[in-house]
Formats: sequence, C-alpha cells, structure tokens
Amino acid sequence: MKSDSKLIAAGAENLQEPPWHQKAGGGGNGTKSAVVTCSVSKLTFFSLFFLISLPYFFYSLRFPNYCNLASIHLPSAVNNDSTAAAEAKTSLRHIVFGIAASARLWDRRKEYIKLWYRPETMRGVVWMDKAPPRPAAADDRRRLPPIRISGDTSGFEYRHAKGDRSAIRISRAVSETLRLGMKDVRWFVMGDDDTVFVAENLAGVLAKYDHRECYYIGSNSESHLQNVMFSYAMAYGGGGFAISYPLAVKLAAMQDRCLGRYPALYGSDDRIQACMAEIGVPLTKEPGFHQLDVYGNAFGLLAAHPVTPLLSLHHIDVIDPIFPKASRLQSLHRLALPMSLDPAALMQQSICYDSRRRWTVSVSWGYAVQIVRGTVSPREMEMPVRTFVNWHKKADYRGYAFNTRAVHPNSCQTPFVYTLSPSPSNNDSVVYSSTTGETTSRYVRSRGENPKCKSWKVEDPSGVDRVEVHKRPDPNFWDKAPRRNCCRVLPSKKRRTMVIDVGECRANEVVELR
Repeated sequence: MKSDSKLIAAGAENLQEPPWHQKAGGGGNGTKSAVVTCSVSKLTFFSLFFLISLPYFFYSLRFPNYCNLASIHLPSAVNNDSTAAAEAKTSLRHIVFGIAASARLWDRRKEYIKLWYRPETMRGVVWMDKAPPRPAAADDRRRLPPIRISGDTSGFEYRHAKGDRSAIRISRAVSETLRLGMKDVRWFVMGDDDTVFVAENLAGVLAKYDHRECYYIGSNSESHLQNVMFSYAMAYGGGGFAISYPLAVKLAAMQDRCLGRYPALYGSDDRIQACMAEIGVPLTKEPGFHQLDVYGNAFGLLAAHPVTPLLSLHHIDVIDPIFPKASRLQSLHRLALPMSLDPAALMQQSICYDSRRRWTVSVSWGYAVQIVRGTVSPREMEMPVRTFVNWHKKADYRGYAFNTRAVHPNSCQTPFVYTLSPSPSNNDSVVYSSTTGETTSRYVRSRGENPKCKSWKVEDPSGVDRVEVHKRPDPNFWDKAPRRNCCRVLPSKKRRTMVIDVGECRANEVVELR
C-alpha cells in the first residue's frame, strides 16, 4: 500500500491549478468556475485510477488465472508451458529403477527381474541387505542391474512388534539411489525383487506428468482392510511407485529425520507415505500398479483388468501360477511375448457377442479368452469374478477395494476358458505380420470341464478347442481418452476354432446383442 500512496501523492502534486480556475481580484464567473472545477476533479479521478490500476494490469499479464489449475498436479498434457513442450518426451532412459531385494531370496527372484529389465535401454540398482551368497554368473552380470549394499540403519529405532526392521533400509532406497548422482533422471521407480514391470507402459504413463513438479505416483492394495490398516493415501511398494526427481531431492534432504519420528510404523511404504505427508505431496493414483494382495487363483482379477495400462504385477510367489500346468516362472515367460509385441494391449479386456450362437465373449489380450453361454451384460463381464480370496484368506466380498462378483450359481454359465497357447519355443503363441501389420494370438482350452447342459437351447461351446485373435498394435492407444477396444466374432474356416478381431471401436459401435 505504501507504493500506491506515493503514486496518489505524486499525482496530486503534479496537477497544477489551471489559470482560468484562479480568481482575479474578487470577481470571476461563478458558473464557469464550478464547471471547470468539476472537469478537473474528473481528470484527477481518472488519472489516479489509471496509476493505481497499472501495476495490477501487468501483474495479470504475468500470472494468468487458469482457475488455479496450476496449483493442482495435473498431467503435462494440460500444461501450456512451451519449454515443457520443447523437451523430449519422457522415455525409459529418463527412469531409474530402485529394486529392494534380500540376499536370502536372490537366487530365485533375480529371474523375475530378467523378464522385464533390459540393461541396454534401462537404468537401475538392486539394493541388498548384504552380498549374495554366490558370486554373480556372467549371465547375471549381463542382464541384471548392478547390486549395491544398503547403508547402515542400525541407528534408527524400530518398534513394530510384528514387522521387520528391514523396512527402514528399504524405505531409504529412493534417497540412496538419488545420491548415486546419475544424469538426466526424471523419475525414480521403486519396486521389489518379485515385482514385474511393464516398462514401456510405465514410461508412457509417466510421460503424462510434468517431471519438474513433485509427484508421488502409485496405487493402493486390492484389500480394503489393508488400506484401512495402513492408508488409502499410501502407494504400496510391492506394486511399485514413482517419485519425480524434484520430490526425491526434497525427500533425501529430510528423510532420516522423518524416519526417526515414525519408529512404530510397520513397513517401508508407510514410512515413505509419512514423509510425503510431511512434505505435503499427496498420492497420485495410477491403478495399473498391482500389489496383488490376494491369495489363490488371480484369474478373475487379471481377466477383467480395468481400462488402464498394465504397469506391474507383484506377489508372484503368493498367487497361483497365472497359466495352468505351468510354474510361476514359466507363466511369466509365456506372458513376456505379448508384452514385447503389444504392451499397451496386454490384458486389456474386450467384450462382444456371437449373435448366431448367443454366446458372450471376453478377450483379455495376451492372456485369456472366455466364452459364456447366453447373454451377459458388459457391466457384469467387466467386474472381476471372485476366483481368489482376500489378503486375510477370507471369501468376504466386502474385503476388497473394488467391486467383485461371485462365481455364477448356474454351472451352465461357467465360462469356457482359453489361455494363451504354450509352445516348445514359446514364439508362436503370438505372431506379428509385417505384411498385415497385425498380431495373431492363439488361445487353447483349459481350466477343467464344463457341464454339457443338454436341456439348454443355447449351443454348447465345447466344440471350440482354440481361439485365434487378430489385432493391430496401437502404441498410441493410451494417448487417447480411455475406452475398451471392441471385438468382433468372424466367420472361421478352421476346424473347432473361433476367430476374433480386436481393434478400435468403429463409429457408433457399442457392445450390444441385437
């Protein structure tokens, strides 16, 4: 206000009384004097108004009002900053993976990392509690991130009766990775040694956000009770989470002090969230990170993946193998081929109908196809079937953080399930043709017997042994507004084979049986 007062005073001093307003002797025209006085008063008012408004005019030019959108963390797609647009799009070379591991489980779990980590295009560090019991083989040195031993955390107090103090060590992995001083880093992505990342999808998701801002990106547990016990504001570390470089700098500057204030917390991820709360950065949720806090057969959950890119799978050693008659590692190797050919489409669900035979068809690309007798609505098909139990090993539908549905009580509507075909070389379950620009993925019948249901007038799908799915990869699929792909059942000349086309929905195409 001082500057405004000076402007007003200066304006008043500079306005000299005009000659015609000065009275000569005792005479002069009273009416003319009043009119001139009124004009001068108006001039003075507008001059002062202009001088006062000028600073605010320039202030508004410098700081345009976008309804305070700049104060919320939004994807950079809505950011009009020309500098951001000129920068190279975020890619894998801008990401550093920090992997929490233990020497005791390293021999088995390092194989999971080899499935997704590519040293020629990625950077990462494995943080161990101590050196592995055996020296690294040549294949391990070639295909795995370098191993480093975590810093000493014996000076930190840990008071949780049921937890493990390794949580302190693991929570410091972000700060320790930052201090390695790698160049051109935009994001730190943290995960466990049994986390399988879909790296291309992850890079695409992070590219939506302005890496120069403070972001804490991840997802919750599938267990409602776990989220209540820990926090819905917390990213679960096993499913993976991402921290932008500026936020990592802020975290590293205060983390050790922060950890000292929370000795009673259980794990590493709630310690990270506690520090995020002190910094003031909330969790930005990306549902493609999967903690997989379930037990048993996760088929129902994976076959109805939400319309969002698959970013990670965790608890591989807890859930059943995702393909029948295969080990956990064999199952992931089978999934690796569609992951490499069309990562954006991996496990994405499409729903359609075979109108002639009145079947409902669900394609979870690269994973499984289901055929159900009769007409089942998309609203029901996109809801995961409870083929699994929750983290507390109870079949309570209220224990999940998302909607689920029960296995159909009528056994005649039990889905016929076809999973991605195994092969000796594992290279023909999905094939890409450069001629057509399409992938062809093959699925074979699995998962037990279905009843014949002879009394039903709906045809029995047991005559279908194989399903062949044709799809054109679209690397820019997630740059558009989220929408499921559409599928269409095609005429087939192949014996006992259903042929399906999956792709972008055509004009006015919706999932309905006419």
